Amino acid sequence: MANWLLKTEPDVFSIDDLAAAGKQGEPWNGIRNYQARNFLREMTPGDRVLIYHSSCAEPGIVGEGEVISAPAPDPDALNPESPYYDPKSSADNNRWSVVQIRYVRHWPGVMSLKTLKAVPELENMALLRQARLSVSPVTDAEWQHLVQR
Repeated sequence: MANWLLKTEPDVFSIDDLAAAGKQGEPWNGIRNYQARNFLREMTPGDRVLIYHSSCAEPGIVGEGEVISAPAPDPDALNPESPYYDPKSSADNNRWSVVQIRYVRHWPGVMSLKTLKAVPELENMALLRQARLSVSPVTDAEWQHLVQR
């Protein structure tokens, strides 16, 4: 089992939206960065996920989810009506992937980016080293430190 951090803009898709999706979860789609896509392709069912709200008044970790599917080709890449359409992708060569994520729980409050940056044990966390990456790994030690706070 691995641990991941997934960023989302809450005005587009929030942890509340993920919770509302129920047990079937929601596809984590629209990833259009190769490094983030490669991390997405490493995910397996049962992996734990931290949900991070970005581009909002208080960016930070707001809760947890779980990966419930293996990576699959992102159908939005082939749909010209989708904002995630990629004209360079084809049915034979879809450059992008998607996984299904299920809600686990809200955290009692936001663990803000400011708070995360102030914790010495998290100084090497991928989120803090590559702030613009929408999918990043979280080490077991980082996970334990975060969920115990």
